[in-house]
Amino acid sequence: MIDLLVAGGGPAGLATAIHAALAGLEVVVAEPRATPIDKACGEGLMPPALRGLTGLGVTLHGHPLRGIRYLDGARNIAEAPFGTGPGLGVRRTELHHALARRAAELGVLVEPVRVGAVHQHDDHVSAAGLRARYLAAADGLHSPIRRSLGLGLPDDRPARYGLRRHYAVAPWSDHVEVYWSAGSEAYVTPLGPELVGVAVLTGHREPFEQQLARFPQLGRRLPPAAATGRARGAGALRQRVRRRVAGRVLLVGDAAGYVDALTGEGISVALAGAARLVDCVRAGRPQDYERAWCRATRRYRLLTESLLRLRGRPAVAARIVPLAARCPAAFAAAVRCLG
Repeated sequence: MIDLLVAGGGPAGLATAIHAALAGLEVVVAEPRATPIDKACGEGLMPPALRGLTGLGVTLHGHPLRGIRYLDGARNIAEAPFGTGPGLGVRRTELHHALARRAAELGVLVEPVRVGAVHQHDDHVSAAGLRARYLAAADGLHSPIRRSLGLGLPDDRPARYGLRRHYAVAPWSDHVEVYWSAGSEAYVTPLGPELVGVAVLTGHREPFEQQLARFPQLGRRLPPAAATGRARGAGALRQRVRRRVAGRVLLVGDAAGYVDALTGEGISVALAGAARLVDCVRAGRPQDYERAWCRATRRYRLLTESLLRLRGRPAVAARIVPLAARCPAAFAAAVRCLG
């Protein structure tokens, strides 16, 4: 019987497996899809995420990120550097490859199986033909394991969605640029010498080209012929969770609940949750994980919820960038919260 079975081999699942292997636990990852797995995301690692990955021995190559810049159609601009060092713009596929390499170096076994039914017993969990003392559900935003355990909660607020596309153009900034429109934001992340990623967060279910048209200032920098690959989408983004522990099953990453991608902290939150999960498994105290997860993610949840509530009020949302430009010290303090 192994110590930990991780359901899901994306970044959250592999980070959990790496933490477990470094802690001396026997861990197996169940993931039927081949590496790398691509998905719609902003592809900007905030400084805490980059430090966390470096601490796990994960080597990454990408474009350094120095800070955040907000822009709106009225040409208001607010800009601030990160407070504790650079972040990194890195392709999602490169991040996944790097995590998979590190897991393999540590001897983590990845089984090409899908976790279906989960059966809990007094001293173990059985799933996908394997027995483990505990199971970490890292099976994504719409986690089937979370749903099967009845751990999700409904949310009656308007849904938000994410779309991402790459453009073969030279980055014009070493900051993550956030363009604001009436009901959407576009995030531009430099990824390489001739590549940027553009992610749109929105409440509108429309094709990427229509979404981009809401940002004419940005659109002028992105010739349609420079688009590479297809647009990818994700959503609904917000996922409410009743709790993150059910017996010997613990939720981690997006499966553990998600507020929004506004602050770009998805990987940071996944890494923090993975570390706390492994601590609780090592101690044989899964019941401590809920409180540990809430403590580790409190700042992200408060900051993102607050910004999302402002974004949801049109009269206030229109003032976000002008106020940030007018109060650079306050904007810089907010950016320092991200790293």
